[in-house]
Amino acid sequence: MTRRTEWPGSDAEPAPDPGAGPDYGTGSGAGFGEGAGRRARSRSRSSGSPSSSRAEKGEPRDPVEQARNVCLRLLTGTPRTRKQLADALRKREIPDEAAEEVLSRFEDVGLIDDAAFADAWVESRHHGRGLARRALVRELRTKGVDSAVIDEAIGQLDSEQEEETARELVARKLRSTRGLDRDRRLRRLAGMLARKGYGEGMALRVVRQALEEEGEDTEGLGEPF
Repeated sequence: MTRRTEWPGSDAEPAPDPGAGPDYGTGSGAGFGEGAGRRARSRSRSSGSPSSSRAEKGEPRDPVEQARNVCLRLLTGTPRTRKQLADALRKREIPDEAAEEVLSRFEDVGLIDDAAFADAWVESRHHGRGLARRALVRELRTKGVDSAVIDEAIGQLDSEQEEETARELVARKLRSTRGLDRDRRLRRLAGMLARKGYGEGMALRVVRQALEEEGEDTEGLGEPF
């Protein structure tokens, strides 16, 4: 059989130089040769190596690829802010340079959009939980949203809409306070609004009007609680 010689740069191994000595790879029982050498080198590289351990688990060694995979997993089904993702990468000890590269790329393609996140958060938390602007600002700050972005998102809510939501919250809670004395009803209802971020003046005004509609004497209820 004629042996084909491959030129350098091709995928195949070059033909051995006849003057280079014996080819140990042709012996089947010696334990040497190219195959055994590769196995020995593989064992040497893999023993006790943290990067090899990660590779065995299917984790990429490239920190940029690691960062990309972490971000994609966290973004699956749940929008997140840039800071939330950056904190997650830092917790996983991804180098800052690799994290910055991936986060910037995700922003460029729209996978990270703090403005859209803030808009959706305000819409959901105000209409779903009845939170006032003050509480929404506090929540968005904890998620690392920039102040200018927060201001723009909060601008969706004007004072009239906020007060209307406060009235709806009091109306739902009012029945459960019946049977209590007037002052306790006031404290319970106004306290509920305060926990949701409504200012003291608005809370007192809304609660007083609700109690008046039920026939309560509200004289003196304009004082701060």
